[in-house]
Amino acid sequence: MAYTQKTICPYDCPAACGLLAETDGTRLLAVRGDKDHPMAKGLICRKMQSYEKSVNSPDRILTPLKRVGEKGEGRFVPITWEEAAKEIAGRFREILKEDGGNAILPVYFSGVMSVIQRRCGDAFFNRMGARQLEKTLCSSAKGAAYKSVMGDTGCLDPRELKDSDFILIWGSNVKATRIHTMPVLSRVRREGKRVVLVESCALDMADYCDQVVLLKPGTDGALALAMMHVLAEEGLADEEYLEKHAAGYGDFKETLGTYTPEWAREITGVPAEIIRALAREYGAADAPAILMGSGPSRQGNGGMNVRLVVILSAFTGAWNKPGGGFCGSNPGAGPYVDEARVTRPDFRTKARMEERRQKLALAEKGFPENEGEKGEREPVNINQLGQALCCEEKGNRIRALYVYGSNPALTVSDQSAVLKGLSRPDLFTVVHERFMTDTARYGDIILPAAFSVEQTDCYKAYGYCTFGTAYRVVKPAGQCKSNWDTFRILAEAMGYEDEYFDRTEEDVLKDLLAHPASGLSDISQEDWQVLKEGGVISTPFADHKKFLTKSGKIQIVNESLADPMPCYMENHGGPEPLSLISVPSLYTLNSTFLDREDLTGRRGAAQVLLHPDDGAERGIRDGDLVEVFNDLARVRFKARITDRVARGVAAVPGVFRQTAGGRSLHVNALHHARLSDMAEATTLNDNRVEVCRAPAGYCDSL
Repeated sequence: MAYTQKTICPYDCPAACGLLAETDGTRLLAVRGDKDHPMAKGLICRKMQSYEKSVNSPDRILTPLKRVGEKGEGRFVPITWEEAAKEIAGRFREILKEDGGNAILPVYFSGVMSVIQRRCGDAFFNRMGARQLEKTLCSSAKGAAYKSVMGDTGCLDPRELKDSDFILIWGSNVKATRIHTMPVLSRVRREGKRVVLVESCALDMADYCDQVVLLKPGTDGALALAMMHVLAEEGLADEEYLEKHAAGYGDFKETLGTYTPEWAREITGVPAEIIRALAREYGAADAPAILMGSGPSRQGNGGMNVRLVVILSAFTGAWNKPGGGFCGSNPGAGPYVDEARVTRPDFRTKARMEERRQKLALAEKGFPENEGEKGEREPVNINQLGQALCCEEKGNRIRALYVYGSNPALTVSDQSAVLKGLSRPDLFTVVHERFMTDTARYGDIILPAAFSVEQTDCYKAYGYCTFGTAYRVVKPAGQCKSNWDTFRILAEAMGYEDEYFDRTEEDVLKDLLAHPASGLSDISQEDWQVLKEGGVISTPFADHKKFLTKSGKIQIVNESLADPMPCYMENHGGPEPLSLISVPSLYTLNSTFLDREDLTGRRGAAQVLLHPDDGAERGIRDGDLVEVFNDLARVRFKARITDRVARGVAAVPGVFRQTAGGRSLHVNALHHARLSDMAEATTLNDNRVEVCRAPAGYCDSL
């Protein structure tokens, strides 16, 4: 007898959609959207519409595996969980004794976007005193830039865009990354309101907008400055509002004189008359909204780019109107639960105290202190993982890697360095995974991982004011285990006797709900019942008129920053003629869903998108096999010629398996490991390349 149970999509998307899982009690039979979800209303993306294909895939890893071939070769033999835990704990204890916790590095990112299963590894590695990871792979610069202007003020929940009378989509492929906003865009356009897209690659979104403005990557700040120049010059800025509510407006206004549309044209590639017209239309709107994606922040000047666009969103006083202001960053929801009850930062102090006691005990016995261990080292930035894994410096050498919820061999910049590091014979690598990913092929031990429907968790949508709980729907397949249960097993093998590791994931969820944070302080008894039974609730939108900054004002000038006065800043750039950008795919999500042939087949071969003029200059036609190259690597793609990318841009949608069609590298091999101006974040959209036709005799299989 089949029945349905509410659950939540776990993947890296702002929505955390509600799902109805159909099951016979043993297997997941199907999923569909939950019409009771307060935001999604039953709408789910094509990737999740056949989720059961992934959960029930014959390609899943169902037992622990041990490597018997060369690293990267992908040859393993089955072992038991007991054998796996014993070997992992033994190697970890050996490394801890010889080099301390700094030599062990956990790596995770957005494989699951929940509280318990995503964050519980922090407690285990804090207890160990392991090296910490700076997780700034996605939109950290965007978040830091928004916070530098607006503090903790919540931006627009996308549901509020229905009240906007002009929407400026800035660097966001809404169709691929914010599908639930598409009906809102359709609605406002039916009402006669304009939607304008500012992008470097408009392939997916051009048909859904009234106008497309194509600009060179990394020049968003110049466009925003020129628009503010026009607004101030033509009296379209709400100066009364800005003088009252924005710190530093007067001084900032004085800098705008040189940022003319003609100046910006040379930098952005956007004609001056288009910049003026866009600024005038934006300034004439009563409640304009800017919906910004994360792409513009992935530059060496990414923080400044976003900072200037956020300031632009306040220039007409739009924040004072329903539907006006900025959308795409922190909507002000939560915190809902105390995540420290999962991550346990106090365990790190305990680990360091124990480590010091052991050293003192050894010293009393006449053993010298380990010269390689000099206190806790700086965290490893995930964007520079390749450099960290290849580091030979004593005391900084990573000897063990534990990967979960991530596929760094495919998704991190400077792919060649990452693969070189993963290939080290002396690096002990454990990968907790569901499929034989590119990273898993380099593992020494692979542990079989559970899917979201096989575990219990709670979820905060990072783009909406919603929070929900989801209980296990079916038992994990084979010998697969959740992150929580895996770390419990490893904690026992390590000899950790803390009560924390004795609980089940259901116990943890119950504890979190028993200690709610401010976001759940005023919810109704009905909402509490939803959370206790499993489901999603909506919480109030932020008060956009109350600015949660130190000054109580919008911080145009922020003295705490290295550059207090907003200004134009150039990105890292490079000597090659084309700007390389990575854009989202409609069919996959980062490296998730690469197991699904129904999705990857529709996506097709790896492509690089070029403007017709750039193709013609290089003798490249649509469908040609080409090489994209710079000082880091040479990577093959099929060329797609389209006028929906800006002149001077090479855009690559999605990522592809390292082993697909015999290819060894993909787009991330062309991305430097340089960091952004704020939050030390990724700059994967700030790289330069050249493109040429592939040499004769190249295999055309991609």
